[in-house]
Amino acid sequence: MTELLPLWLKVAYSLFVAVTLVIYWFKYGPSNYLWFSDIALVLAVPALWLESSLLASMMLLAVLLPEILWNVGFFSGVLTGRPIGGLANYMFDQRLPRYLRALSLFHIFLPLLLLWMVFALGYDGRALLWQTLLAWIVLPASYLASNPKENVNWVYGLGDRPQQRLPPLLYLALLMAGFPLLIYLPTHWLMLLIS
Repeated sequence: MTELLPLWLKVAYSLFVAVTLVIYWFKYGPSNYLWFSDIALVLAVPALWLESSLLASMMLLAVLLPEILWNVGFFSGVLTGRPIGGLANYMFDQRLPRYLRALSLFHIFLPLLLLWMVFALGYDGRALLWQTLLAWIVLPASYLASNPKENVNWVYGLGDRPQQRLPPLLYLALLMAGFPLLIYLPTHWLMLLIS
């Protein structure tokens, strides 16, 4: 069987992820791995090695729109000194070591890698269902395993502070509906259209 994805990419990406995971464990703790971007970073490894269209498609649904927003925030901060949107604000926090912020540059290449993988392997339409089911596990886990200061996957509110308008579990339920409807579904439709 001919491999569609190059071996050098599989090895280099796997090594980068291994190093990143070890450093993140000591600097951020295990709850950091619940971020959808970190899940996508990790699950792109088996997607690469197995050349799994389903895994690559799921991770693309999970992170394409949020990563676009992260990149807008980051590059606006680089160009103007004022990041837009808040997702990439930490990249300009001088209290964080440069090497740690440099590891977060994966937010730039991860969506490009996933897009390339999906175009090479094909888009799997089952990704919408499976990514939604994964989100419905990850979001409650993020709520239970993280604290409001970390606000992993925005389970306590959009932005830096926990929201106060809704009961916390109602907000979480709305978030669980919002991810598939507002993030995954538009990307799913786009991929069906262009693939």
